[in-house]
Amino acid sequence: MINKAYLVYKSHLCGKNNNCHMRTIALFFCLTIFALNVNAQNKGKISGKVTDASTKQIIDYATVSLFKQGATVPFNGVVTDEKGNFVIANLANGNYVVKVDFIGYKGKVINVAITDAAPVVLLGPVALASTQNQLGEVVITAKKATVENKIDKMVYNPANDLTSQGGMAIDILQKVPMVSVDIDGNVELLGNSNIQFLINGKPSSIFGSSLTEALQAIPASQIQSIEVITNPGAKYDATGTGGIINIILKQNNIEGVNGSANLSAGTRLENGAFNINAKKGKVSVGAFFNGNERINSTTLTNAETKSTATNGTTTDLLQDGSSAFKRSGYQSGLNFQYDLSKKDQLTAAISYNHFGNSSVGSTNQEQIQTGVSNDILQDQFSILKSSSNFHDNATDVSLGYKKTFDKKDETLDFLVSSSFGSDYNYSSQTEQYLDGSTLPTSGSNSTNPGTDRLTNISLDYSLPISKKFTLETGAKVTIEDISNNVITDSLQNGGYVPDPAQTYNFDYNRNIYAYYVSATFSLFHDFISGIAGLRYEYTSTSSSFPGTNVPGYGILAPSFTVQHKIDDEQSIKFSYSYRLQRPQYSDVDPFYNVSDPHNISTGDPDLKPELGHNYELGYNKSFNNGPSIYFSLFYRRNTNDIQSLTTYYSVLPVNGTNYDDVELTTRANIGSETNEGANLYISIPVTGKFSLRSNNFFADRISENPFDPLNPGDPTRVSGFAYRLNLNASYEFAPSFAAEVFGNYRSSQRTIQGTSPAFSFYNFALRKQLWKKTASIGLTAANPFSNYIAQTTTTNTGNSYQTSTREVPFRSFGISLTYKFGKLEFKKPAKQDEPDDTGSTKTPDATSPR
Repeated sequence: MINKAYLVYKSHLCGKNNNCHMRTIALFFCLTIFALNVNAQNKGKISGKVTDASTKQIIDYATVSLFKQGATVPFNGVVTDEKGNFVIANLANGNYVVKVDFIGYKGKVINVAITDAAPVVLLGPVALASTQNQLGEVVITAKKATVENKIDKMVYNPANDLTSQGGMAIDILQKVPMVSVDIDGNVELLGNSNIQFLINGKPSSIFGSSLTEALQAIPASQIQSIEVITNPGAKYDATGTGGIINIILKQNNIEGVNGSANLSAGTRLENGAFNINAKKGKVSVGAFFNGNERINSTTLTNAETKSTATNGTTTDLLQDGSSAFKRSGYQSGLNFQYDLSKKDQLTAAISYNHFGNSSVGSTNQEQIQTGVSNDILQDQFSILKSSSNFHDNATDVSLGYKKTFDKKDETLDFLVSSSFGSDYNYSSQTEQYLDGSTLPTSGSNSTNPGTDRLTNISLDYSLPISKKFTLETGAKVTIEDISNNVITDSLQNGGYVPDPAQTYNFDYNRNIYAYYVSATFSLFHDFISGIAGLRYEYTSTSSSFPGTNVPGYGILAPSFTVQHKIDDEQSIKFSYSYRLQRPQYSDVDPFYNVSDPHNISTGDPDLKPELGHNYELGYNKSFNNGPSIYFSLFYRRNTNDIQSLTTYYSVLPVNGTNYDDVELTTRANIGSETNEGANLYISIPVTGKFSLRSNNFFADRISENPFDPLNPGDPTRVSGFAYRLNLNASYEFAPSFAAEVFGNYRSSQRTIQGTSPAFSFYNFALRKQLWKKTASIGLTAANPFSNYIAQTTTTNTGNSYQTSTREVPFRSFGISLTYKFGKLEFKKPAKQDEPDDTGSTKTPDATSPR
C-alpha cells in the first residue's frame, strides 16, 4: 500500500521528467513515515486528571510515568497540562504500571491492563496526598521534551544538551530545528538571514551593533529555551522576513531561595555563570552574572583575485596571511516581580551587557600586472598590516504591569522597555611596498564611537468572547536613535595627520508606530483551531547624511495559522505571514571600511525595506514508545531583497584618496529571492537508554538580479540548492552518567555572485551527575581529530574573479562544572474564588482550573 501511494505521489510531484529536488525529500519522508508507522497499530490509551486529595484542586505539571509490568525503568511518560489532565496513547495490549509524582506529595502507583475488549482506560481523578509543607534542600529536575512543537512556534529546550555544555548561545542554535549557522556565527532561519532576535520576548540594542558577537556572549548555561517562530502572529513586530528567534533566559518563580553556578575551561573557550532567585509571598527577586573569553587563536588566509581593466590589461593579486583573534564579554542583571493584588502584577528588570573582540593580522601581497600582449608590466610585492578593536556596552531596562479581570483570561498588559547601547571601533592599517623602502607607503588610523538608543512602549488587551474565541488587540511605539562618529588620521610624509575627508558624524533616527488585532479560535467542533490577525506598521526615518531622504512608508501585514488535530498523536497545520526587513544601521552606514585597501566595504543610506511572503505546511506525529516526527514544506518570496553585492574598480576614489585594484562590497536591493524546500525533525528513543535526534533542512534559493554587471539589461536568475544534515546520539550508562555525540554538515551554496563555503563539525561529550544530582561534571571535545576547518568562497563581479580560503581553528577540549542549590518552600494551593468564562465567580472543584 505504501509503495502504491508513493508512486502516485512521485508521479504527481515530478511528472514525467522525474527531475526535481523534492523527489528525494518526498522519498525520505515517505520511508520515514512507513518505518515509524510500524508502531501505529497500537490503539490503547490511558487518561486521567491529577488533583490534590485535600483541596480537590488540580495539580498541573505533575509527572506521569508508565512502566511495563515488572520493569524498573519507565518507557513512556508525560506531564499534566494546566488543567491537570494527561493522556498516554498508542499502547499495545498488556499490563502496565502508572506512577504519578509531584513535589510535596506522596506518589501514587496504579496497575492497569490494556485489552482488545477494553483498549481505553479512564482513571478519572488521581488524588495525591500532601506529605509536608516545607522541603529541605532539593533540586527540581523537571525533564521536558528537547523539542516542543506548538501551534505558533517550535521550542528547543537545551537542559539535556551535553555537547553544548560550557558553550555559548551560538552552539545551541546549531541544533535548533529550521536554523542553520555558519562557521562565523551567521544565522539563517529556513534559509533567510533577516531574523529578529529577542531576549525574553523583548528587543535589545546588543543585537544592533553585532549580532554574531552578542550570540557569542550569552552562555548556554543561562538559556532556558529557544523559541523559533517562522510565521509570527500579528501580536509580534512585522520586522524580519526570516522570522523571530526568542532566547528565553533562566528565571525561577519558586517559593524559597535557589540558584546555580556554572564554570567551564577549555583550549578555545572559558566561561562562568552564576544566578540566584528568591521568592517570598508576593515578592520575587533574581540576579545573575556571567563572563566568557575566547582564547586567542590564529586564522590562516589565502586569496587570489584576477581582474581585467577596460584597456585590456589584467591584474593578478595574491594575498597570503594570518590573523590572531580573541573575544571576551560579561553580563549581569536583576529582575523583580511584585504581586500588588490577586489581579495586579508589577515586573521590572535591568541588565548590563559588555562584549568585544580584537585582532592583529599581517598579509603578504604580490600584484602582477600583465599587458594585452601577455607582457609583465609590473610585479610588485607589499605587506599589509592591520589591527582592530571593538567593544559594545548595553544596558536594558524594562517595567511591566499586568492586570487580570473577573472574566477568566481577560488581561491587560503594559510594557516599557529601553536599551541604551554604546560601541567603539578602532582600526589601523598600513601598506608597505617592498622596494627597498623601510617606511609604510600608506596607512590610516580610524576610531568609530557610536550610541544606540532603543525604546519600546506597548499596550496589549486580551478578551475571551467565548471558550472557543478570544480577541486580542494592542498598540506599540518603537523609537530608535543611532549616532555614529568617524575620526580618521591618514599617513602623510611619515606621520599621521587628521583626514577631514574621512571624518564625519552620521545620525540615524527611526520611529515605528504599530496597531494590531488578532483572534484565537476553534471551529467546527474543534476540527480546526488557529490564530489569525492583521498588523499595521508605519515607519518614519531621518538621516543626517547629505542628499539622503528616506520617505515614510506603511505596511499592512496579515498572518494566520490553522491547525487540524487528526487525533491525539498527530496534527497538520498551515501558516502564512507577510513581513518586512528594514535596513539595519550597518546596511545604511556610508562609512568606507578601508582596513584592507583591496577589499573595501560600505553601506547605502538609500536602501529600501525588503518585503516577504512566507508560507509553511507542517505535519507532526508522535508514536508509541516515544518517537516523534515533524515535517514541513515552505515557500518564501522576498522583493527588494537586501543582499551583499561586490563590484570591482581598477581605481576607486574614497573621500579624496585613490585606491587601486579594489573589490567594493555594499548592501543593495536586488530584484527578488525565493526559498522553497523542506525541513524534517525526527526523534527516536531506540531503547530506554539510547536515543537519536536528527534535524534536516533542504532548500533551493532562487535569486533574480536585474542589475547584474555580467548581463546588463538582462535580469540574472541564479538557483542554488543547499541542505543541512545533523544527527545527535545520546546514551545513558546510568541515571547519573550519560554521553552524547553530535555531527553537523552544512552544504555549500551558489550565491548571486559566486559560492558560499560548506561547513562540517562533530562534538563529543560526557556528563556525570553527583551528590543526588545537585552537581555535575562534563567533558567536551569539538573536532578532536583536525585543528582547522577550511572555508573557500568565490566571488565573480563580471570583470574580476576572486577565490579566498580561510583555515579557521576549531578543535577544542573542555571541562565544565555545575552546582545547583536551593531551600524551597512548597505550599498547598489555597482555596479562593476563581472567575469562570462568563465573568461570575465560583469555588473551584476537581474539574475547575486554578
